[in-house]
Amino acid sequence: MNPGLAIALASLGWAAFGIGSGWCASRIPLAWLGRDRWLTHLFAWEARGRVYDRRLRVRVWKDRLPEAGALFSGGWAKDRLRSFDVDDLERLAAETRRAEWVHWAQIGFGASFALWSDTGVWVAMVAFGAVVHLPFVIVQRYNRARLAHVIPIERRRATRRADRARAAGTGVHE
Repeated sequence: MNPGLAIALASLGWAAFGIGSGWCASRIPLAWLGRDRWLTHLFAWEARGRVYDRRLRVRVWKDRLPEAGALFSGGWAKDRLRSFDVDDLERLAAETRRAEWVHWAQIGFGASFALWSDTGVWVAMVAFGAVVHLPFVIVQRYNRARLAHVIPIERRRATRRADRARAAGTGVHE
């Protein structure tokens, strides 16, 4: 096959799979994303995200990556924290899981080139997928690890505020 045509077809394949996987992921029910699964499970060595900051300086470059979470109807942009409301924090954590699934799928898509390409091409496509999408996976894991630490704290604060409001409304004083 003509190398120029092969590159054009590979590019179209990546673009089509990227849009398709993003659209499919946007249809995953939020309830399913409410907890970590085997692929998105956070490990102790990730140290609440600190490992990504210390080793990879993720805070320095993470905001330079494009954000496409709101590309499809009902999507949720993850480029800023909406509030410290527990529901917003939990939704953001769920959306980081959604994004992580999409980017892992993108990395895996490179292996599909083995079906129609010679070894050098599909190895290059896997490498390309990893180089392009691993930074996004790292950012999602970094953000979710930090959220996993903050959510219980904010949940306790919200409970204390509600308890104080109930006590104030019923005449009970602390």
